[in-house]
Amino acid sequence: MKRFILFVFLCFVTPSLASLGVQAAGSQPGSWRNADWSSSGLLPGASDDMTAAIYVMAARTGGLKGALAVHSWVVTKDAGSDRYTRYDKVGWGSPIRVNAYAADGRWYSNKPDILLALHGDEAARLIPRIEAAVTDYPHTGRGDYNIWPGPNSNSFVAHVLRKVPELGIALPPEAVGRDYRPWDEVVTLTPDWRNLEISLGGYAGLGLGVLHGVEIRLGGLVFGLDIARPGIKLPGFGRIGV
Repeated sequence: MKRFILFVFLCFVTPSLASLGVQAAGSQPGSWRNADWSSSGLLPGASDDMTAAIYVMAARTGGLKGALAVHSWVVTKDAGSDRYTRYDKVGWGSPIRVNAYAADGRWYSNKPDILLALHGDEAARLIPRIEAAVTDYPHTGRGDYNIWPGPNSNSFVAHVLRKVPELGIALPPEAVGRDYRPWDEVVTLTPDWRNLEISLGGYAGLGLGVLHGVEIRLGGLVFGLDIARPGIKLPGFGRIGV
């Protein structure tokens, strides 16, 4: 028990406190009203490239919780279309929002990262499956949002990625809520058997495989090793490559 407590303190508590300290020392908008939600300019104009496109994006969320968590969303564009479609889950109003924000908009003034960019015929083939996954998401009613352990914004995007495994990515370790599953879905195995996830309601779990490396998950936080792209995963800081 002492060794377990020491492990939790060193691998989960210490990096979390360090990340909270870094966040507290930085400049933060006073409220969501004062935050910058404008386009970050990361994506090309929708009419500049008429091929189909899929993007998965994430940005640090606001306040001190931004020290530990990001908010993620999905963006699609049909071939020949001059507009993007953005899908988010949020904790207020109608949970699944469509085009509520700019496709590459900042989140609480934080510039997003592009986790996936897919174009052309493969994107065109997968967009209908993404749309079906969005429709199929089970937690779409008012009140079907829990900031921790889920279902939250990252639980929604993780659901889409599991339903469309051809996208070939997992959300980053700081996407708190990505590990949430109902209690009757303890074990998740990808169709190619290369990735295994065990989730105890999002409170604790394990991830093994090509996408996850080796992850120990506790309270929505992740400590682990990335094997495919060598690196370490720390709560708050995410993946640090070597």
